Amino acid sequence: MSRVNILMLAMSYCSRLFLLIAFLLVSLITSAGAKEPPLAWQKEFPKADFSRHSVPLAEIISGGPPRDGIPAINAPIIVSVKDRREKVKNIKDKEPVLSINIGGNERAYPLRFLIWHEIINDRINGKPIVATFCPLCNSAIVFSAKTKRGRELTFGTTGRLRKSDLVMYDRETESWWQQFLGEAIVGSLLGEKLEVLPSRLEAWGEFKARAENGEVALPPEVFTRDYGSNPYDGYDSSKIPFLYRGKLPKGIQPLARVVSLGSRRKAVALSKLRREGSVKWGEVVIEWRGGQNSALDNAVIAEGKDVGSVYAWREGAGGEKVGVVYFVDFAFAFHAFYPKSPIVQ
Repeated sequence: MSRVNILMLAMSYCSRLFLLIAFLLVSLITSAGAKEPPLAWQKEFPKADFSRHSVPLAEIISGGPPRDGIPAINAPIIVSVKDRREKVKNIKDKEPVLSINIGGNERAYPLRFLIWHEIINDRINGKPIVATFCPLCNSAIVFSAKTKRGRELTFGTTGRLRKSDLVMYDRETESWWQQFLGEAIVGSLLGEKLEVLPSRLEAWGEFKARAENGEVALPPEVFTRDYGSNPYDGYDSSKIPFLYRGKLPKGIQPLARVVSLGSRRKAVALSKLRREGSVKWGEVVIEWRGGQNSALDNAVIAEGKDVGSVYAWREGAGGEKVGVVYFVDFAFAFHAFYPKSPIVQ
């Protein structure tokens, strides 16, 4: 949901030459981010109560596309990892997938799909969940789609950003939610928080090997995108994030990856984790291993640089590894939302 996201919608229909020209034009028009009055928002979101907000509305800017301009997936096609259809066979072993285990049901959400849709509303073992990915922050998070009060929600994209991060909305009340926090920041559900579910960002080949009976979520046939390509070609190498004006962390590149746990009290630079192989924070072990491509490096995801996979776990009562909530984000995003939390390098 940035000036690059605007180009995503044209990717399936236009040549890369056209995209290059369009990118230059959009860069000139939206380099500072488009500010919109709440009156314009109200026309798009008639049910939303913009009088209720926990953040300055001026911090929320247009990323380019309108409401649902980047379309969420509401009813993914769920198939076995052994399925022979093209959309499964085309996924390369080192491509990243966001995976989750609910009640023994292992399911993967390939970033080759999430990078184009950002949100997948789904159910696993009857539990409503929402798998999300904000490319600008590299934040891949799975939430329970039921509030603490028991209200079940489905989500879409507002077309807006705050601190370069995806602002979602729920279709039931049209409240706006900060994806990085899983918190409603505008509307009648103001202050509500979604439960973050333990998930992994791992390589497709790794997922298939450990979850032989696992499943994969595919986009419905109605969507025609250039799946497998990365509309954010070269973003990993950018010196500054798109449409971001906040303070940057010191001593680390803004788009370097950092790993944090559910408390977000501190983060560790992926480069340190890569050098040492693992770190231990209290009862939690955070491990790194190679073999996963970045989704945001090369124009072709399968050819992206190897950033490796991270897994955070604690020892269970029987000595088994129990997954815990962890995040792999860009350093600027972690610092933007948790400025007092240090990044260990």
